[in-house]
Amino acid sequence: MNTHGLDRRAFLGRSAAGIGTLALASLLNPCAMGGAPGLPHLVPRAKRVIFLFMAGGPSHIDLFDPKPLLNQLDGKPIPAHLLRNHQQFALIRGTPAFKPSPYSFRRHGQSGITLSSLLPNLARVADHLAVVRSMHADSNVHDPAVHLMNCGTLLADRPTLGSWVSYGLGSENSDLPAYVVLTSGVSDGQPLLQSFWGNGFLDSRHAGVPLRNSGPPVLHLANPEGVSIAERRRQLDLARWMNERRHDALGDPEITSRIASYELAFRMQASVPELTDLRREPESVLRLYGTDGVRPSFARNCLLARRLVERGVRFVQLYDRGWDSHTDMDREHRRQCAAGDQPAAALVADLHQRGLLDDTLVIWGGEFGRTPVAQVSGNTWGRDHHPHGFTVWLAGGGVAPGITHGATDEFGYHATENRVHVHDLHATVLHLLGIDHRQLTFRTLGRNFRLTDVAGSVVRPLLRHSA
Repeated sequence: MNTHGLDRRAFLGRSAAGIGTLALASLLNPCAMGGAPGLPHLVPRAKRVIFLFMAGGPSHIDLFDPKPLLNQLDGKPIPAHLLRNHQQFALIRGTPAFKPSPYSFRRHGQSGITLSSLLPNLARVADHLAVVRSMHADSNVHDPAVHLMNCGTLLADRPTLGSWVSYGLGSENSDLPAYVVLTSGVSDGQPLLQSFWGNGFLDSRHAGVPLRNSGPPVLHLANPEGVSIAERRRQLDLARWMNERRHDALGDPEITSRIASYELAFRMQASVPELTDLRREPESVLRLYGTDGVRPSFARNCLLARRLVERGVRFVQLYDRGWDSHTDMDREHRRQCAAGDQPAAALVADLHQRGLLDDTLVIWGGEFGRTPVAQVSGNTWGRDHHPHGFTVWLAGGGVAPGITHGATDEFGYHATENRVHVHDLHATVLHLLGIDHRQLTFRTLGRNFRLTDVAGSVVRPLLRHSA
């Protein structure tokens, strides 16, 4: 019997504003930075991720996956049986010829990880690496392939891996975004789209926040000239009051995300300048990474990535452009490795010596590899896009160190042994963060969505025994 005359529908209707206010208060509380309810599902081995993304597609044939047979087949046409029943080449027409790697390969460290002569610095940290030679993906076109590697789908405007991690686990630092993006490298005609670090259908607070290479690190963060911190605080308080009233009327969760973004931006006015001031780093650390701390570079971004995870940023993604070597591959890959080998190795070594590597997962890779055949003959030879077998490596964060997992065929064309799809890589990354990829979902458009869609399995051999 309802003695107060308040039925369930009326109670919910009258309470909506109060419930929303409680949620908003939790969202804006700097101490309330948790993610989705019930997470983590598992005991996490990694707390944070640094994803070194080589945009354009580095060549596994020339960096990680030596194929001696190609030396014997140099200049001979690729056999027809390798080209059956799959998407073949993005730009090559006709029947191309095999092209061996011009670089030497050696085993390194106690683990005997095999690396190209283009990677002498990475060789020094080989015993920390788990090299996956059997990656495969679903597209040989840049944008869909980048979306797959980042969003688990060929489609744009879906949440990225970093957004899912932010949504699932929240932030460790109330003064910085949970998900930060850094860019470097040379423009090779392939754009970096906002959807590569977008939030998709998740709240906008889970989108990646790019830090710029020149000028203010974040646009519109500084106060306008003549506006003091106290005045800005009063302006934000007024905007917050108005937005809270609007939220009470509409119940739109995006309004709470907007309020939280304003508050985070206010706190970032103090945290970001300190973060990006690399003059605080010792000269020995700048030399380790190969940066002067001022000029934009992949090296500077690797050092910034270490500083970001030190301060509790959950997911840091570095995009390094210039790997799309359709022509002049020898010159271009030498350039990319000269700029990227030292800082990537320094990041692993620096995290290790600071005690951060154990709970920081580092991933290195691109959207696909490159063909074992030449796209252009002569001195300006290059390689086309290749999603059917390529390499990524991981380090730290519960990953088994000093191992090589999987293999491609003798031509480096198809992943054949212990094949790892992008969905499997994502499932493994989430597992190391304490998340069951099957349970991290978001309901929209009438169904539950997840990063791995309806696929993906954790790659158990990549885990430390205790993971």
